[in-house]
Amino acid sequence: MHELIRDITLCILFAWMLGLLAHFSRQPLILAYLIAGFCIGPFGAGWVKSQESISVISELGLIFMLFMIGLEIDLKKIVRAGRVILFAAGGQLLGGCLLGVLFFAGIGLSLGGGHFDAVYLCIACALSSTVIIVKVLYEKRELDTLPGRITLGVLVLQDIFAILFLAVQPSLANLQVSVILLSIGRVAVLVAAALLISRYVLPRLFHQIARRPELILLGALAWCFLVAETAERLSLSREMGALIAGVSLSTFPYALDVTAKVTTLRDFFITLFFVALGMTIPVPGLSVIGLALMIAAFTVVSRLVTTFTPLYLMKQGLRASLLPALNLAQISEFSLVVIQTGVADNHIAAETANAASFAFVVLAVLSTFVMTRSDEITRWAIGPLKRIGLRDLDHGNGHAEEGHEGGHGEARRIVILGFFRAASALLAEIERQAPVLLEQITVVDFNPNVYQTLLSRGLHVIYGDISSADTLLHAGVGKSEMIILSVPDALLKGASNEKLVRHVRSLNPTALIVATADLLADVGELYEAGASYVTVTRLSDAHELFTVIEAAQAGLLADKRAELDLRLGERREVLP
Repeated sequence: MHELIRDITLCILFAWMLGLLAHFSRQPLILAYLIAGFCIGPFGAGWVKSQESISVISELGLIFMLFMIGLEIDLKKIVRAGRVILFAAGGQLLGGCLLGVLFFAGIGLSLGGGHFDAVYLCIACALSSTVIIVKVLYEKRELDTLPGRITLGVLVLQDIFAILFLAVQPSLANLQVSVILLSIGRVAVLVAAALLISRYVLPRLFHQIARRPELILLGALAWCFLVAETAERLSLSREMGALIAGVSLSTFPYALDVTAKVTTLRDFFITLFFVALGMTIPVPGLSVIGLALMIAAFTVVSRLVTTFTPLYLMKQGLRASLLPALNLAQISEFSLVVIQTGVADNHIAAETANAASFAFVVLAVLSTFVMTRSDEITRWAIGPLKRIGLRDLDHGNGHAEEGHEGGHGEARRIVILGFFRAASALLAEIERQAPVLLEQITVVDFNPNVYQTLLSRGLHVIYGDISSADTLLHAGVGKSEMIILSVPDALLKGASNEKLVRHVRSLNPTALIVATADLLADVGELYEAGASYVTVTRLSDAHELFTVIEAAQAGLLADKRAELDLRLGERREVLP
């Protein structure tokens, strides 16, 4: 016990020091934790030598990590997942596994006979890193964009795929139909029991202790370890049970409260898991480095092929097809979990597991770099993709035709550059108050869903990137009378409202340009750039909130809500 406490102390101390270094150098924290583990482990300085300590630390971290992954899996979102996400995830997972088996078996890794290196690697390479992707997309404010939603949807379905593999994994050496069905049956029983208890029993218990935060936390942990131990008794695994415990809690009313209270513990034990994993990584030989580079290269290439292709075939356009492929091009921390379960069961060679860990490190660094510059990379790639014959949604633009053929002909009298929620609300308001004005409007945007929806409604829409000078020039913005920029700077890619105003003004010296300001300080700069009028969303929001306060003080809040409900019922927005 004394040695375990000393080992945990070293783990946390070195994880913190290297975590600070990673933070200041803008590298993934997981990378710092792995390096910290290597430094203090048996293959580094040798300060932590006890295999028992490493095993206990790793298993505790793994149980907590899977419990939190389960808590963050939203079953309702999976049920509501659109056709695009389902087909994209299906194509990526099935295609990735098929290519993985062919590739890894082709380079000589084992597929059976008690050794399943190729199988584990193809599963590991099919999964992407939730931690890295969510962090970078959040910092770039792209979680709510179309490519961001597709990326997150694929990640959720990847987690479900990993759960199914973990259900079968203990029986991999004796893989028969009856064994598979028995494993799936055990998982089904455990999932059903967990969901029923979390639906009908736990809410009542948690309601009774809602004002006792320490009991909320203790109850969540008790549930996690209870389901984990039950899974162990059913010949599954504690890790599998922890995942099911998290998924079942994600559906009940106190999930948000539980997640908030368990997050600190989660970070602590996840740190321990990756540090412990780093302790198991030896100094690599040339063969391990070579295999790691092949795994990394295969992951990137296969992800681009298997993610881009289904999205492109579903007419999502080159940009919305390429961005999710770039976002997903790394190996998941869940992949390391899968690999470690294989090592524990002697299904995979230690050298293969070490190579997978090194590939994870390489891709963690490279994918963070690529994702932060994904917009520039995408713009650079679209030209060559078109030259080899791939058509984008703007194919045929520039050939004026009669009628409302979206994407054809020059812009009309009023142009909306970029289409997000404010533009969606504006179109709905015009449709309600002055529908004849819709015939005089052109929308320019590169969201394929917006493009198809506006086309179906008979509006004139041009597919293109508003930050591109060629797009604005070929759209004929120079001849329009009013140009509206309603997308805030935080959501613009490769441009800002000020830069757009200056560019539009240079193309069209006489047009009325309406721009949007995020900050009050931006208003003057936009007018200097050439804007005719600048809207400040916070001012209209403040006015609306003040009228709510007035209505509440006058006892008329119910009437105001009824008025708003009536207005909402009349609207038919493109982006709800």
